Amino acid sequence: MDTKLFGKELWKLGFTFFSGVPCSFLKSLINFAINECDYVAAANEGDAVAIASAAYIGGKKPVVLMQNSGLTNAVSPLTSLTYPFRIPLLGFVSLRGEPGIPDEPQHELMGRITTQMLSLMNVEWQYLSNDLEEAKNQLAFANEQISRNRAFFFVVKKGTFDKEPLKKQQVTVHLNQVRKLAHTDNQMPTRYDALSVINSLKDNNTVQLATTGKTGRELYEIEDASNNLYMVGSMGCISSFGLGLALSQPSKNIVVIDGDGSLLMRMGSLATNGYYNPINMIHILLDNNAHESTGGQSTVSHNIDFINIAASCGYTNSIYVHNLEELKASLQEWKDTKGLTFVHMKISKYSKEKLARPLMKPHEVRERLQRFIHNIPLEDKDVGSS
Repeated sequence: MDTKLFGKELWKLGFTFFSGVPCSFLKSLINFAINECDYVAAANEGDAVAIASAAYIGGKKPVVLMQNSGLTNAVSPLTSLTYPFRIPLLGFVSLRGEPGIPDEPQHELMGRITTQMLSLMNVEWQYLSNDLEEAKNQLAFANEQISRNRAFFFVVKKGTFDKEPLKKQQVTVHLNQVRKLAHTDNQMPTRYDALSVINSLKDNNTVQLATTGKTGRELYEIEDASNNLYMVGSMGCISSFGLGLALSQPSKNIVVIDGDGSLLMRMGSLATNGYYNPINMIHILLDNNAHESTGGQSTVSHNIDFINIAASCGYTNSIYVHNLEELKASLQEWKDTKGLTFVHMKISKYSKEKLARPLMKPHEVRERLQRFIHNIPLEDKDVGSS
């Protein structure tokens, strides 16, 4: 099939934002996306799903591209992010290891179970035809499913797309400009107190994204607001989600609130964030050296130099803060001067007891945030509890 003509059909339907990880079966479609569209090269397939999910909230019609081996990496956000938040993504997944066709041994099992996995995850799918006219009809059907808030994936067999040369790419290098390391004792405030400071500085142009677990639940107790999103799963994906929202909504200030266990799970996201370098995003790590939401088991964050890692990944500012006053000052400075900023703060292991859980369902929180972002009047049921 003529890849460029197929890509233009995607464009006509409004699918102009792509994120993914390369596969030889999809290389021509990926090349088209890089050549003609907005394409974010993710460190892994789960991050691609998170980036695309946030781009949807930001007003884009996103597409994710991956090899079927990478579908396993995307299982967490496909089941605990796109499903509960009802985020409709269009996906293309290759069928490496198709039964009866010789391939590498590592693809054998995935070739047998790719479509079963999609079905188990309640993702509607079809094999993509290599006939352009039939593929157009398939795209129209997929677009209808997307309009009904349903994810839809095409399974792509070998030889579906003809060659699409990759145009010469302009490689961008982002260098760290401000690096502040730890130099004195830490105040070790509670997460609740740190979140209270962060929340106190938000305005009507700010979106706050809280990682899964007690971080989101404590932010909810501090103030349930229409510009908050509480991640309920997909651990490790919050900064990739922030990247997708920052790129799709460059006029909004995106505040990403992360935890050490979460960040450690998908540290490759730091490199992606640093490369695409949205100036309207601040990434705050509240680090208690523990998986505190699940019983206090230790992480290995005490052994990690996050400030230098973020700086080496291209974050414009990488700042260690020792107390709540420095946290507030760093946030205020970012609001005034912008620049992709990483802030690392050590906190205590204490968390508020008998934490509430959001009364709204995840998809209602997502819908409320979309209305905030796009300046659509909120309904009475959308008004926060405080």
